[in-house]
Amino acid sequence: MLVKPRHWDVKVLRRFMVGVGPISSIFDFLTFFVLLRIFHASQAEFQTGWFVESLATQTLVLFVIRTTGSPFRSRPSRPLALTIWLVVGFGVVLPYLQIGRYFGFTPLPWVLFVFLLPTTVAYLAAVNFAKRMVIRGYLG
Repeated sequence: MLVKPRHWDVKVLRRFMVGVGPISSIFDFLTFFVLLRIFHASQAEFQTGWFVESLATQTLVLFVIRTTGSPFRSRPSRPLALTIWLVVGFGVVLPYLQIGRYFGFTPLPWVLFVFLLPTTVAYLAAVNFAKRMVIRGYLG
């Protein structure tokens, strides 16, 4: 593909969108439920928690979707990896910085990260699984 670019296969792209797209919504609803019903998050905590979760999942997913293979075997370029980790790190730290208050963020209790970290890992695993099913032609 690097030597001679290929045309996009719209059918595969459609299968990918249908197979992988809803996963983000499912994890958003899970995050909403946990923030509201288990942690009884205030409005600011809810907004902050969802921001951190969304930024982490939607940025880290680039590691998964950038390759048709395993994201652990196909290493990204250093600039891409550095950029992804800087964005996620900034998103996690932002609520603790003064500028975070400007956006209505509030520092999150550490126990919330006990939920956010495994949820992010589960999201990435689900997307990777769905991606593999799309590639094999099982979804769509």
